Amino acid sequence: MTSPNRLLLSAPRRAAQALAAVGAAALLLTGCGSDSDKGKDEAKTEAGGGGTRTIKDATGTAVKVPANPKRIVTLTQEDLDAVLALGLKPVGITNGQGLNKPPAYLEDKVKGINVVGNLLQPVMDKVIAAKPDLILAGDMQDQQVLKQLREITPATLVTMAPTDDWKLSFRGIANAVNSMDKANKVISDYEAKAKKTGEELGDNKGAEVSIVRWNPDGPSWMEKKQFASGVALDMGLKRPKAQDKDGNAHTPALSLEKINEIDGDWLFLSTLTADGEKALKDVQEKPAYKELNAVKKNHAVTVNGSVWSTRGGPLASLAVIDDIAKALKK
Repeated sequence: MTSPNRLLLSAPRRAAQALAAVGAAALLLTGCGSDSDKGKDEAKTEAGGGGTRTIKDATGTAVKVPANPKRIVTLTQEDLDAVLALGLKPVGITNGQGLNKPPAYLEDKVKGINVVGNLLQPVMDKVIAAKPDLILAGDMQDQQVLKQLREITPATLVTMAPTDDWKLSFRGIANAVNSMDKANKVISDYEAKAKKTGEELGDNKGAEVSIVRWNPDGPSWMEKKQFASGVALDMGLKRPKAQDKDGNAHTPALSLEKINEIDGDWLFLSTLTADGEKALKDVQEKPAYKELNAVKKNHAVTVNGSVWSTRGGPLASLAVIDDIAKALKK
Protein backbone atom coordinates (compact mmCIF):
# COMPACT_ATOMS: atom_id res chain seq x y z
CA MET A 1 0.00 0.00 0.00
CA THR A 2 1.18 3.53 -0.67
CA SER A 3 2.41 5.25 2.46
CA PRO A 4 -0.62 6.21 4.59
CA ASN A 5 1.12 9.40 5.68
CA ARG A 6 0.85 10.92 2.28
CA LEU A 7 -1.54 13.88 2.02
CA LEU A 8 -3.21 13.48 -1.34
CA LEU A 9 -3.61 16.44 -3.65
CA SER A 10 -7.01 17.68 -4.79
CA ALA A 11 -8.85 15.49 -7.30
CA PRO A 12 -10.94 17.13 -10.04
CA ARG A 13 -14.40 18.07 -8.84
CA ARG A 14 -16.03 17.08 -12.13
CA ALA A 15 -15.94 13.58 -13.60
CA ALA A 16 -14.69 12.55 -17.01
CA GLN A 17 -17.34 12.80 -19.68
CA ALA A 18 -17.47 9.04 -20.19
CA LEU A 19 -18.79 8.61 -16.68
CA ALA A 20 -21.90 10.66 -17.43
CA ALA A 21 -23.51 7.90 -19.45
CA VAL A 22 -23.43 5.54 -16.51
CA GLY A 23 -24.50 7.75 -13.61
CA ALA A 24 -25.47 7.03 -10.06
CA ALA A 25 -28.47 5.17 -11.42
CA ALA A 26 -26.11 2.22 -11.50
CA LEU A 27 -26.15 2.27 -7.72
CA LEU A 28 -29.81 1.32 -7.91
CA LEU A 29 -29.07 -1.85 -9.87
CA THR A 30 -28.56 -4.17 -6.94
CA GLY A 31 -27.32 -7.70 -7.15
CA CYS A 32 -26.31 -9.84 -4.22
CA GLY A 33 -23.76 -12.55 -3.74
CA SER A 34 -21.03 -14.17 -1.72
CA ASP A 35 -17.44 -15.12 -2.38
CA SER A 36 -18.46 -18.60 -3.49
CA ASP A 37 -21.57 -17.74 -5.51
CA LYS A 38 -21.75 -14.29 -7.09
CA GLY A 39 -24.78 -15.23 -9.15
CA LYS A 40 -27.17 -15.67 -6.24
CA ASP A 41 -30.02 -13.13 -5.98
CA GLU A 42 -29.96 -12.91 -2.20
CA ALA A 43 -27.15 -11.66 -0.02
CA LYS A 44 -25.38 -14.08 2.20
CA THR A 45 -26.62 -13.25 5.68
CA GLU A 46 -24.87 -14.27 8.85
CA ALA A 47 -25.96 -14.23 12.46
CA GLY A 48 -26.00 -10.73 13.86
CA GLY A 49 -26.93 -9.03 10.58
CA GLY A 50 -23.62 -9.57 8.77
CA GLY A 51 -23.08 -10.59 5.20
CA THR A 52 -22.60 -8.62 2.03
CA ARG A 53 -24.50 -7.25 -0.93
CA THR A 54 -23.13 -6.45 -4.37
CA ILE A 55 -24.18 -3.19 -6.02
CA LYS A 56 -22.90 -1.04 -8.89
CA ASP A 57 -21.49 2.39 -8.15
CA ALA A 58 -21.83 5.52 -10.30
CA THR A 59 -19.11 4.26 -12.66
CA GLY A 60 -20.90 0.96 -13.20
CA THR A 61 -18.30 -0.88 -11.10
CA ALA A 62 -19.65 -3.83 -9.10
CA VAL A 63 -18.74 -3.35 -5.46
CA LYS A 64 -19.37 -5.69 -2.55
CA VAL A 65 -20.62 -3.76 0.48
CA PRO A 66 -21.63 -4.81 3.99
CA ALA A 67 -25.30 -5.69 4.27
CA ASN A 68 -25.53 -3.22 7.14
CA PRO A 69 -22.44 -0.98 7.23
CA LYS A 70 -21.45 0.30 10.65
CA ARG A 71 -18.37 2.46 10.02
CA ILE A 72 -18.94 4.85 7.11
CA VAL A 73 -16.44 7.47 5.92
CA THR A 74 -17.71 10.24 3.62
CA LEU A 75 -15.37 12.20 1.35
CA THR A 76 -17.79 14.93 0.20
CA GLN A 77 -20.41 16.98 1.97
CA GLU A 78 -23.02 15.58 -0.40
CA ASP A 79 -22.25 12.07 0.86
CA LEU A 80 -22.28 13.36 4.42
CA ASP A 81 -25.60 15.16 3.91
CA ALA A 82 -27.15 11.97 2.51
CA VAL A 83 -25.91 9.72 5.31
CA LEU A 84 -27.11 12.12 8.01
CA ALA A 85 -30.51 12.44 6.34
CA LEU A 86 -30.81 8.65 6.56
CA GLY A 87 -30.26 8.79 10.32
CA LEU A 88 -26.72 7.37 10.19
CA LYS A 89 -23.63 8.79 11.85
CA PRO A 90 -20.35 8.36 9.95
CA VAL A 91 -17.03 7.74 11.67
CA GLY A 92 -15.05 10.03 9.37
CA ILE A 93 -15.89 13.09 7.25
CA THR A 94 -14.16 15.77 5.18
CA ASN A 95 -14.41 19.54 5.33
CA GLY A 96 -17.00 21.35 3.23
CA GLN A 97 -16.52 22.78 -0.25
CA GLY A 98 -14.29 25.84 -0.06
CA LEU A 99 -14.02 25.43 3.73
CA ASN A 100 -11.45 24.29 6.27
CA LYS A 101 -14.21 22.93 8.49
CA PRO A 102 -17.43 20.96 8.02
CA PRO A 103 -20.35 22.85 6.44
CA ALA A 104 -22.07 25.15 8.92
CA TYR A 105 -25.53 23.81 8.09
CA LEU A 106 -24.41 20.34 9.25
CA GLU A 107 -22.24 21.52 12.14
CA ASP A 108 -24.61 20.50 14.92
CA LYS A 109 -24.96 17.01 13.45
CA VAL A 110 -21.24 16.24 13.09
CA LYS A 111 -19.87 17.25 16.48
CA GLY A 112 -17.38 14.68 17.68
CA ILE A 113 -16.88 13.07 14.27
CA ASN A 114 -13.26 12.92 13.11
CA VAL A 115 -12.29 14.96 10.05
CA VAL A 116 -10.12 12.84 7.73
CA GLY A 117 -9.16 15.56 5.23
CA ASN A 118 -10.53 18.22 2.94
CA LEU A 119 -13.10 17.72 0.21
CA LEU A 120 -11.93 14.77 -1.95
CA GLN A 121 -8.50 15.09 -0.32
CA PRO A 122 -8.38 12.29 2.26
CA VAL A 123 -5.38 11.92 4.52
CA MET A 124 -4.82 8.18 4.29
CA ASP A 125 -3.58 7.54 7.81
CA LYS A 126 -6.69 9.29 9.16
CA VAL A 127 -8.93 7.18 6.95
CA ILE A 128 -7.14 4.04 8.16
CA ALA A 129 -7.59 5.14 11.78
CA ALA A 130 -11.36 5.43 11.22
CA LYS A 131 -11.48 1.69 10.35
CA PRO A 132 -14.22 2.11 7.72
CA ASP A 133 -16.27 -0.76 6.36
CA LEU A 134 -17.72 1.58 3.69
CA ILE A 135 -16.21 4.66 2.00
CA LEU A 136 -18.45 7.00 0.01
CA ALA A 137 -16.13 8.79 -2.40
CA GLY A 138 -18.44 11.30 -4.09
CA ASP A 139 -17.33 12.09 -7.64
CA MET A 140 -13.71 11.09 -7.00
CA GLN A 141 -11.90 10.57 -10.31
CA ASP A 142 -8.30 10.16 -9.17
CA GLN A 143 -7.68 6.48 -9.82
CA GLN A 144 -4.58 6.42 -7.62
CA VAL A 145 -6.60 7.74 -4.69
CA LEU A 146 -9.40 5.25 -5.34
CA LYS A 147 -6.86 2.40 -5.44
CA GLN A 148 -5.47 3.42 -2.06
CA LEU A 149 -8.95 3.76 -0.58
CA ARG A 150 -9.90 0.31 -1.87
CA GLU A 151 -6.82 -1.11 -0.21
CA ILE A 152 -8.24 0.21 3.06
CA THR A 153 -11.66 -1.28 2.26
CA PRO A 154 -12.84 -2.75 -1.06
CA ALA A 155 -16.26 -1.27 -0.21
CA THR A 156 -15.36 2.13 -1.70
CA LEU A 157 -18.00 3.70 -3.95
CA VAL A 158 -18.01 6.57 -6.42
CA THR A 159 -21.46 7.94 -5.65
CA MET A 160 -21.95 10.74 -8.20
CA ALA A 161 -21.66 11.19 -11.97
CA PRO A 162 -21.58 14.59 -13.71
CA THR A 163 -25.24 14.76 -14.69
CA ASP A 164 -26.74 13.23 -11.52
CA ASP A 165 -29.11 15.39 -9.51
CA TRP A 166 -29.12 15.09 -5.73
CA LYS A 167 -32.17 12.83 -5.63
CA LEU A 168 -30.55 10.24 -7.89
CA SER A 169 -27.28 10.30 -5.95
CA PHE A 170 -29.17 10.15 -2.66
CA ARG A 171 -31.11 7.07 -3.71
CA GLY A 172 -27.88 5.43 -4.82
CA ILE A 173 -26.24 6.13 -1.47
CA ALA A 174 -29.35 4.88 0.32
CA ASN A 175 -29.15 1.65 -1.66
CA ALA A 176 -25.50 1.26 -0.64
CA VAL A 177 -26.46 1.47 3.05
CA ASN A 178 -29.62 -0.63 2.62
CA SER A 179 -32.04 2.24 3.40
CA MET A 180 -34.12 2.74 0.25
CA ASP A 181 -37.45 2.97 2.07
CA LYS A 182 -36.11 5.75 4.26
CA ALA A 183 -34.70 7.59 1.25
CA ASN A 184 -38.01 7.50 -0.59
CA LYS A 185 -39.75 8.98 2.46
CA VAL A 186 -37.11 11.71 2.81
CA ILE A 187 -37.58 12.72 -0.82
CA SER A 188 -41.38 12.59 -0.54
CA ASP A 189 -41.26 14.81 2.55
CA TYR A 190 -38.94 17.26 0.80
CA GLU A 191 -41.17 17.50 -2.26
CA ALA A 192 -44.24 18.09 -0.09
CA LYS A 193 -42.45 20.86 1.83
CA ALA A 194 -41.17 22.50 -1.37
CA LYS A 195 -44.65 22.56 -2.90
CA LYS A 196 -46.36 23.78 0.29
CA THR A 197 -43.77 26.50 0.96
CA GLY A 198 -43.95 27.70 -2.64
CA GLU A 199 -47.73 28.04 -2.39
CA GLU A 200 -47.34 30.16 0.75
CA LEU A 201 -45.21 32.89 -0.87
CA GLY A 202 -48.11 35.25 -1.42
CA ASP A 203 -47.38 37.91 -4.03
CA ASN A 204 -44.04 36.23 -4.74
CA LYS A 205 -45.60 32.90 -5.69
CA GLY A 206 -44.16 31.93 -9.07
CA ALA A 207 -41.62 34.76 -9.03
CA GLU A 208 -38.50 34.70 -11.19
CA VAL A 209 -35.39 33.98 -9.12
CA SER A 210 -31.86 34.54 -10.36
CA ILE A 211 -29.31 32.22 -8.75
CA VAL A 212 -25.72 33.43 -8.99
CA ARG A 213 -22.32 32.48 -7.63
CA TRP A 214 -19.85 35.37 -7.48
CA ASN A 215 -16.33 34.33 -8.41
CA PRO A 216 -13.19 36.47 -8.24
CA ASP A 217 -13.56 37.07 -12.00
CA GLY A 218 -17.24 37.97 -11.84
CA PRO A 219 -20.72 36.44 -11.57
CA SER A 220 -21.84 33.07 -12.95
CA TRP A 221 -25.51 32.19 -13.05
CA MET A 222 -26.58 28.62 -12.45
CA GLU A 223 -28.32 26.51 -15.06
CA LYS A 224 -31.80 25.08 -14.47
CA LYS A 225 -30.72 21.61 -13.36
CA GLN A 226 -28.13 22.86 -10.90
CA PHE A 227 -29.03 21.95 -7.33
CA ALA A 228 -30.39 25.24 -5.89
CA SER A 229 -32.22 25.98 -9.13
CA GLY A 230 -33.93 22.61 -8.94
CA VAL A 231 -35.15 23.39 -5.44
CA ALA A 232 -36.56 26.73 -6.60
CA LEU A 233 -38.35 25.03 -9.49
CA ASP A 234 -39.78 22.41 -7.11
CA MET A 235 -41.23 25.36 -5.17
CA GLY A 236 -43.05 26.55 -8.29
CA LEU A 237 -40.68 29.46 -8.86
CA LYS A 238 -39.25 30.38 -12.26
CA ARG A 239 -35.89 31.36 -13.67
CA PRO A 240 -35.35 34.60 -15.64
CA LYS A 241 -35.54 34.18 -19.40
CA ALA A 242 -31.78 34.66 -19.78
CA GLN A 243 -31.18 31.81 -17.30
CA ASP A 244 -33.86 29.42 -18.58
CA LYS A 245 -31.30 26.94 -19.89
CA ASP A 246 -30.96 23.21 -19.24
CA GLY A 247 -27.79 21.96 -17.63
CA ASN A 248 -26.39 21.49 -14.15
CA ALA A 249 -23.36 23.77 -14.27
CA HIS A 250 -22.44 27.43 -13.86
CA THR A 251 -21.88 29.76 -16.81
CA PRO A 252 -18.44 31.28 -17.37
CA ALA A 253 -17.89 34.44 -15.34
CA LEU A 254 -19.71 37.39 -16.89
CA SER A 255 -18.19 40.78 -17.55
CA LEU A 256 -19.71 43.91 -16.04
CA GLU A 257 -21.18 44.70 -19.47
CA LYS A 258 -23.30 41.53 -19.29
CA ILE A 259 -24.36 41.90 -15.67
CA ASN A 260 -27.99 42.32 -16.73
CA GLU A 261 -28.06 38.54 -17.29
CA ILE A 262 -28.15 38.03 -13.53
CA ASP A 263 -31.22 40.20 -13.01
CA GLY A 264 -34.62 38.86 -11.93
CA ASP A 265 -37.52 39.50 -9.57
CA TRP A 266 -35.20 38.21 -6.85
CA LEU A 267 -31.43 37.76 -6.88
CA PHE A 268 -29.74 35.14 -4.70
CA LEU A 269 -25.96 35.63 -4.47
CA SER A 270 -23.41 33.22 -3.05
CA THR A 271 -19.63 32.98 -2.88
CA LEU A 272 -17.24 30.16 -2.02
CA THR A 273 -13.95 31.99 -1.37
CA ALA A 274 -12.69 35.12 0.33
CA ASP A 275 -11.65 36.43 -3.10
CA GLY A 276 -15.19 35.91 -4.34
CA GLU A 277 -16.58 37.80 -1.35
CA LYS A 278 -14.24 40.72 -2.02
CA ALA A 279 -15.18 40.80 -5.71
CA LEU A 280 -18.88 40.88 -4.80
CA LYS A 281 -18.40 43.71 -2.31
CA ASP A 282 -16.42 45.68 -4.87
CA VAL A 283 -19.05 45.37 -7.60
CA GLN A 284 -21.89 46.26 -5.21
CA GLU A 285 -20.52 49.81 -5.24
CA LYS A 286 -20.66 50.10 -9.03
CA PRO A 287 -23.55 51.76 -10.92
CA ALA A 288 -24.13 48.72 -13.17
CA TYR A 289 -24.92 46.59 -10.14
CA LYS A 290 -27.07 49.24 -8.48
CA GLU A 291 -29.17 49.52 -11.66
CA LEU A 292 -30.33 45.89 -11.52
CA ASN A 293 -34.08 45.71 -10.88
CA ALA A 294 -33.65 43.20 -8.07
CA VAL A 295 -31.14 45.50 -6.36
CA LYS A 296 -33.33 48.60 -6.73
CA LYS A 297 -36.25 46.68 -5.18
CA ASN A 298 -34.03 45.49 -2.32
CA HIS A 299 -34.55 41.95 -3.57
CA ALA A 300 -30.86 40.95 -3.64
CA VAL A 301 -30.13 38.31 -1.00
CA THR A 302 -26.74 36.89 0.02
CA VAL A 303 -26.82 33.15 0.80
CA ASN A 304 -24.34 30.50 1.90
CA GLY A 305 -22.30 29.24 -1.05
CA SER A 306 -21.34 26.04 0.77
CA VAL A 307 -25.03 25.11 0.55
CA TRP A 308 -26.28 26.81 -2.64
CA SER A 309 -23.25 26.20 -4.87
CA THR A 310 -22.84 22.48 -4.20
CA ARG A 311 -24.22 19.31 -5.79
CA GLY A 312 -26.76 19.28 -2.97
CA GLY A 313 -28.53 16.77 -0.78
CA PRO A 314 -31.72 16.35 1.22
CA LEU A 315 -30.62 18.49 4.16
CA ALA A 316 -29.13 21.17 1.92
CA SER A 317 -32.38 21.27 -0.06
CA LEU A 318 -34.32 22.06 3.12
CA ALA A 319 -31.85 24.85 3.89
CA VAL A 320 -32.42 26.36 0.42
CA ILE A 321 -36.20 26.19 0.89
CA ASP A 322 -35.83 28.02 4.19
CA ASP A 323 -33.58 30.69 2.66
CA ILE A 324 -36.02 31.35 -0.17
CA ALA A 325 -39.02 31.42 2.13
CA LYS A 326 -37.30 33.80 4.55
CA ALA A 327 -36.58 36.27 1.75
CA LEU A 328 -39.77 36.04 -0.28
CA LYS A 329 -42.21 36.00 2.66
CA LYS A 330 -40.98 39.36 3.95
